[in-house]
Amino acid sequence: MPVNTRNHLSLLVFFVVVLLLSFSSNAQDFDIESQDVRRSQFPDNFLFGTSISSYQVEGGFLDDGKGLSNWDVFSHIPGNIKNNENGDVADDDYYLFLEDIEIAHSLGLNAYRFSISWARILPRGRFGEVNPSGIKFYNKIIDNLLLKGIEPFVTIHHFDLPQELEDRYGSWLSPLMLEDFVLLAETCFKSFGDRVKYWTTINEPNMFAEMAYIRGIYPPAHCSVPFGNCSVGNSDIEPLIIVHNMLWSHAKAVKLYREHFQPKQGGSIGIIAHSHMYEPLRDGEYDGQAVNRALAFTGGWVIDPLVFGDYPPEMRQYHGSALPRFSPEETEYVKGSIDFIGLNHYSTLYAKDCIHSPCIVGGDHFIRGFAYTTGERDGILIGELTGVERFYVVPRGMEKIVDYVSKRYNNMPIYVTENGYSPSQTEQVPDLLHDVNRIKFHKGYLSALARAIRNGADVRGYFVWSLMDNFEWAGGYSTTFGLYYVDHRTLKRIPKLSAKWYEDFLANRSRGSNREGFKSGKKGSQRFRKSKIIIIARTEAKATEI
Repeated sequence: MPVNTRNHLSLLVFFVVVLLLSFSSNAQDFDIESQDVRRSQFPDNFLFGTSISSYQVEGGFLDDGKGLSNWDVFSHIPGNIKNNENGDVADDDYYLFLEDIEIAHSLGLNAYRFSISWARILPRGRFGEVNPSGIKFYNKIIDNLLLKGIEPFVTIHHFDLPQELEDRYGSWLSPLMLEDFVLLAETCFKSFGDRVKYWTTINEPNMFAEMAYIRGIYPPAHCSVPFGNCSVGNSDIEPLIIVHNMLWSHAKAVKLYREHFQPKQGGSIGIIAHSHMYEPLRDGEYDGQAVNRALAFTGGWVIDPLVFGDYPPEMRQYHGSALPRFSPEETEYVKGSIDFIGLNHYSTLYAKDCIHSPCIVGGDHFIRGFAYTTGERDGILIGELTGVERFYVVPRGMEKIVDYVSKRYNNMPIYVTENGYSPSQTEQVPDLLHDVNRIKFHKGYLSALARAIRNGADVRGYFVWSLMDNFEWAGGYSTTFGLYYVDHRTLKRIPKLSAKWYEDFLANRSRGSNREGFKSGKKGSQRFRKSKIIIIARTEAKATEI
């Protein structure tokens, strides 16, 4: 055999081995994605939707009487947002909401989660009047969703609030916020409750505390070392205060709803917590305890008081007097104040004990539950990287976190209100549209969710984050979770491959050739068909072949 031929064969064998090793590695990351998941594996009345939030998509930041929000102010300060971007226009949903509802309808969604802009309907909180234009805007969204057979799933507060409340008394750091939040909730119940049957009061109090008061990268940018370098704040104490005020406000709003609106309107109400799943970094009792603390100090921080009337015992043990206490009156309001749990879940991390062994700075603080969390063990990542820090692809975590929540809270109904995938921020438009990894992600996580349901968890809905790429807070527009790409030069919504996959999944199609229909943009507005970007994105892959 000639030398060149032998060399070529050696190279071929080498590349085949590398390819096989790569497939083996990826099989661990997407450990269940290869399983075919079908709509028929979920209950007939199961809600399948997408999620968006007001500041991230609406734009129209001062239009028709809307007031300044905390994010309007924060995003205009240079250096706060990647590329100094802001939500002044965002996805222009304030003007294009009918098109977005039509997109949701074309996908086959039966639910649509969105949030209310506090500053749009109460521009100055209780210090001003209700804005009729804001009420009219959300009425149009709700009415047009219902016309399409889509259930509105409404979050009352999703991070954005009138800047005046921050300026007057420090917003969530003050118990005065309770009166303002209850007014907001009452305005929503009165204006929309005759048609809205699914309410969540507050999105992710624990994540808001993390980003705004521990790390200080969301407004009002409070933090202290070692978590951040802010001009004001205490990362160990302030998060406990603001979450306490949020939970107390939630409870008051729920009491109002149950006494004055729910009997006639017939809806249900809950709250949304964010939670990773955690696995022990090392075998042994201590890291197992660290897992329990990490779970208690995230989702348990929010949900335990609303089910049991007090914070998790793990928090009481380590926070001591720094953790606020509910008075007997408050406990009566708080305990049992949810009809369901909203769960935002994206990823899984390892947890390491920091009580009996040294940790890097941060994990050794009680605000972290004396647990250090990481996505790496012995140089090996827990799952594939995504475009978001600490969001790894670990589908098994969905089954584990749902099982954990179900058992901890006596099988209370659960809605997975956010789950999604963002690729590397270096991807160009053609790759963003050919989003094979997003399809793998959702197949894997939905397979895990179906298993949790078969195991007895009372899960009643699943919402993809997000319908379309949007303003992802401090990350600006570089982080892309959407099923639709938004060209911010033209504001055109352009379907990614995952949009076709989700449509097929919801129609219970797992085979068949829909490639040409997807390429030509049959679903959606006429302008999609004419888009030159769609031509760039053409591919021989079918969504059903992923």
